[in-house]
Formats: sequence, C-alpha cells, structure tokens
Amino acid sequence: MNTLEVSRRPDTGIPATAKAMRHAYGFDDVAIVPGSYTVNPELTDVSFTIGEFKFDIPVIAAALDAVVDPGFAGKIGRLGGLAVLNLEGIHTRYADPASLLVEFAAADKSKVTALLQDAYSQPIQVELIAERVRQIKAQGVTVAVSCTPANAKKFAPVAVEAGCDIFVVASTVTTARHVSRSLEGLRFERLISDLGVPVVVGNTVGYSATRELLECGVSGVLVGVGPGAICTSREVLGIGVPQVTATIQCAAARDDFFHETGKYVPIITDGGIQKSGDLCKAIVAGADAVMLGTLFAGTEEAPGRGASWGMATPHAELPRGSRITVGISSTLERVLFGPTHRNDGTENLIGALRTAMGMCGAQTLREFQDAELMIAPAIKTEGKAYQLAGLT
Repeated sequence: MNTLEVSRRPDTGIPATAKAMRHAYGFDDVAIVPGSYTVNPELTDVSFTIGEFKFDIPVIAAALDAVVDPGFAGKIGRLGGLAVLNLEGIHTRYADPASLLVEFAAADKSKVTALLQDAYSQPIQVELIAERVRQIKAQGVTVAVSCTPANAKKFAPVAVEAGCDIFVVASTVTTARHVSRSLEGLRFERLISDLGVPVVVGNTVGYSATRELLECGVSGVLVGVGPGAICTSREVLGIGVPQVTATIQCAAARDDFFHETGKYVPIITDGGIQKSGDLCKAIVAGADAVMLGTLFAGTEEAPGRGASWGMATPHAELPRGSRITVGISSTLERVLFGPTHRNDGTENLIGALRTAMGMCGAQTLREFQDAELMIAPAIKTEGKAYQLAGLT
C-alpha cells in the first residue's frame, strides 16, 4: 500500500520521527469492474439478515428524526426494508412533535441550531419509548430502535419489553473498550445477553475495532464516521475515513471472524450514499446492507417536511451537524423501486443494484462482494464534458 511519510519536529535538534499516512478512498474514487459473464437482473437476490430477521432489500433508514417516525417505519417495513427509530430524539420527547418539525424545516439557517438545541433539551419520556415501539409493532413490521451507549442500559429494556425486535447502539464512534469514570460502563456482552434480541452497534471504520465488537456477540456493525450529508464531525473533530476504505476494512474483520467462528455478521455502510451507484459500490466493498438518510428525507412519507438534521446537530456543548433542506421530490416507493424519469441515480435504487449485480455475474449480495473494485478517479468525469457543463 502506498504511504506518505511526514517528518515531525525537524528543527528541534531531536531526531525526527515519521508518521506514515495511508491512501483512503471514497465512492467517487472507485469503479466496479464488470464480470466475465452476466445474469438477468430479475434472477438476483438482494436480501440480507440481521440475526433471525430477513429483509427483502438491503436498505435501512437511518435513525434521524426527520426521516423515521412510526409511520415511515411501517411503510419501509412493508416494502421489505427496515427503519431505525431514534429513542433520544424528538419523537420520544413530545407526544405530538408535528408543529416542531414544521418549525425546524422553516427556520432561518442562522437560528436553526439554537432552535434544535432548545427543543432537544426537553427530557425523554420513557412512556413514549414504549408507545413508539408499540405503534410500529402494530403495523406488522420488524421494530428497530436506537440510542447512544450512555443510555443503552436504561432504554433498551423498556424498548424490548414493549416489543422491539432489534436494538441499535450508535454514536459517532463506538468501541468495545471504553475508558470512563463510570464504575461499570456499558458491556456489550452483558447487554446482548440480558436483552435477548439482536444488537447492532456502530459506528466504526477499522478492522481492529470491528473485530472486537464482533467478538462481543453483536449482530451487525454500522460503518462510517462523518460521511453523511448532514454530519459535520469531520469538520469539527477532524475524524473520519472515506467510506469505501472503511467498509473494506470492516468487512475484512467480518470475513476473518466468519472463517474462524462460522458466524456471519452483516456489515452496514452508514452514510455518504447519494446515488444508486454509491450503494452498489458499498456492497462490492463488502457491505451487506446500507443505511440511508438524506435520500429518504426528500420523500413524502418522511416527517421532516423536506429538511433533515443529524443526531448530534442539537448537541448542547458541541453541535456536529447541520440542518439541510432537500425538499420533497419523491415517494419512498419510487426511491426504492421506481418507476422513475430521473437519470441521476436517486430513484429505483433496488433496480440499479439488481442491474449492477447482473453485469458482474452476481446472483446474491455475497457474490457481488467478490466483484472487482478499481481505483478510478476519472470515473465520474471521463467523457462527461457536456454533462459537467450543464448541457443536458
């Protein structure tokens, strides 16, 4: 692997040390290489599993308040996917957050962060956690909810007792080992044993951290630090790894763990996916599913009225996210399955995935993971002079 060495402390008289920097790649840096034979798209199987739960499509709606409420969760569940409801968001702080969601969408850019911080300062209502879970459960779909590690031991039992099927523990960076002042921090092995439901954990970007989470018994790993359209963690903290490289590294940990234990745990690329081509590249990089936010925020079913913001946007001390306005321009079904008149990859994601799989001779997602990825920085610009000039 190519490295770049950077000398440190060159003028102090102390012998310099060198830090080696690796190259890392995002979706725009790579291309999928077609296979030596092809398959009809209708013969492809795009399903994946979390624990004992099987989903017809490898798409999960992110735990964003502007994207997932009980109604949205029911809709995507009936379409074959999964939605994750944020237990620390607006839907568990207010019995009816509709007016606040309108206010968030309409607020001036200079004032919206303070508005969000004020709204999210209200306490989480435990009874609303149970109520939201029951509302999703009543629609006959798999129920997934999430919270940060700090609240997992408190909220997870409430959610599971109410009927939660999959519990997600997520923060900007989550590891199996964590140093804090707490007498006993969150231990994933114990949480998983106590809950008795699949536990998905994130986010991470590296081999070692992923491997340690897998050894704790998690049922899925979320991959991605800072790539989302609404996230500013990379700007605020300087932390992150481009998604293709991050997914490859985490998938390698999954594969080694599988070969050694026989247990296959899905890797879920979370963030940075703007078009169907990015989704396809995520799978080839090793993902078993993707988590989407902004693409769903612009649907009629999303509660955010065409706006979206991150889970860390309302953080009281260090906000790490922005409210973006995408507008309402589609429906959930069109984004997933079409039909569409768009040629930019923002609708019929599953149709595009099946077509790409067919071109690589892959009938399953795991076969598609074996397709070749090539470093190709010109993949989006080569021969595209008219498109780049807006002459379309």
